[in-house]
Amino acid sequence: MSRIGKKPVPLPDKVTVTVEGNTVRVEGPKGKLEREFHRDMQIKFLDDRTMVVERPSDNKLHRSLHGLTRTLLNNMVQGVANGFQKNLELVGVGYRAAMQGNKLVLTVGYSHPVEIEPPQGIQIEVPTPTKICVKGIDKELVGAIAANIRAVREPEPYKGKGIKYEGEHIRRKVGKAGVKR
Repeated sequence: MSRIGKKPVPLPDKVTVTVEGNTVRVEGPKGKLEREFHRDMQIKFLDDRTMVVERPSDNKLHRSLHGLTRTLLNNMVQGVANGFQKNLELVGVGYRAAMQGNKLVLTVGYSHPVEIEPPQGIQIEVPTPTKICVKGIDKELVGAIAANIRAVREPEPYKGKGIKYEGEHIRRKVGKAGVKR
């Protein structure tokens, strides 16, 4: 049995879930999310504040979908209740970020500034010129946008310059040693 899949999903106060076939709608104080799950996974209510995901058999596909379905459902519930946030840091001389309207403008050593417009449901904040906060209710979308921002200038291993996640450790390489003749 899947260790994650058999855990029940607790529903916080002010979060409502409706299940219609294999489509699940979750509404909460932060917003609403809708997702279609695999038709074989059965999402049931144990009581009005707890949900559980059941699988029909022990074949490999159902085992792999069991934990995935439960985790996606839990992420939806946590997202509409609390939201998700990814923090990024800019490291490098002259590297900075700013907001112009709803666009994020990055100055990271290219000949031009890089503009990123967030999709609907994602908020980007720049508390300081070297920090970026990506917030939203969809964990998958928050992670994807943060990864796209990081991909503009990934941290390099020699000086560590670039855009990195907060707390990310960059494996450093030693520079080229002087050649003796």
